[in-house]
Amino acid sequence: MRTTTIEDLPADVLACALRRLDGPSLAAASCATAGLRAIAADPATWRALCLAQWPSLDLETLQQHNILGSAAVSPPRLFADAFPFPSTSTSTEAAADQCLPGELISAVDVYHTENGAPRPLFSRVVETSTSSSWFLASPFRVDAVECKDPVRMASASFSPAELELSWIVVDPRSGRAVNVSSRRAVAVDRHWYTGETLVRYAVVLGGSKFEATITCSEEAGCLNLREVSLTVEDADGAAVSGEGSLRLLAAAMEAPRSKAGEREREEAKRRYEEFVRSKRGRKESKARREVLVDLCCSAVSAVAVLSFLASVALR
Repeated sequence: MRTTTIEDLPADVLACALRRLDGPSLAAASCATAGLRAIAADPATWRALCLAQWPSLDLETLQQHNILGSAAVSPPRLFADAFPFPSTSTSTEAAADQCLPGELISAVDVYHTENGAPRPLFSRVVETSTSSSWFLASPFRVDAVECKDPVRMASASFSPAELELSWIVVDPRSGRAVNVSSRRAVAVDRHWYTGETLVRYAVVLGGSKFEATITCSEEAGCLNLREVSLTVEDADGAAVSGEGSLRLLAAAMEAPRSKAGEREREEAKRRYEEFVRSKRGRKESKARREVLVDLCCSAVSAVAVLSFLASVALR
């Protein structure tokens, strides 16, 4: 008697079932059999997954670039690039021989998880020209929301620390992408002067920290996004230039990806805390060296003055 398998179901029924899976489950199902792989490779299924995960990809700016319709950026490839966490082994040496992106497109989404499902609260696309000498020499910074144009959100029954952030950086020329946000906050602080809440999301790549910060305030039960920005900082706490950041991004786009999951999110927070401790240690060590140099200079100056006075007194 012949055994009935899942592939005995009509193709349209299988396709409908596969469309209900999330990205990792769909990828796993496609590895089961050749038949499932053919059905799971449907670009429309992956496009729907990408748009459900990142609503910003459906905004008019990205539609103009045809990000999910170009040959360079197919939906399965974009999901494989942006969903997993970037590899921690990213190095600028890997991008030394690569042509740096002439333009970056940032797809930014802010969520709040309710009943186990993320609810999109804010989406925006930012285009950044990276070919000018001013950008290459200046500290890297991309603003999705600026203080002069804050975003007022509906009344929120949750704290800012519960916000989640996705920041996908796409190189439209190569078609590669990378998500440079830890998704969940790695630190929550208060601004020392304004009292606004600073929610930080960070990944450490190539010894530098990509940090996305949401600056928000609460007024009359409403949450206001005052600023949403992305910056890059090296191990000494100095801002990384646009050129240096582009090299890190190019290397991260080409590097392998880590497996996404709860453990990876905790790992991202652990690496962030290690980076902060290392930066603090380097800063304290530098301060001690400067104090030692000051003491040596003061001692040499004192000896020189005493020697001069002694020579004058003995004449």
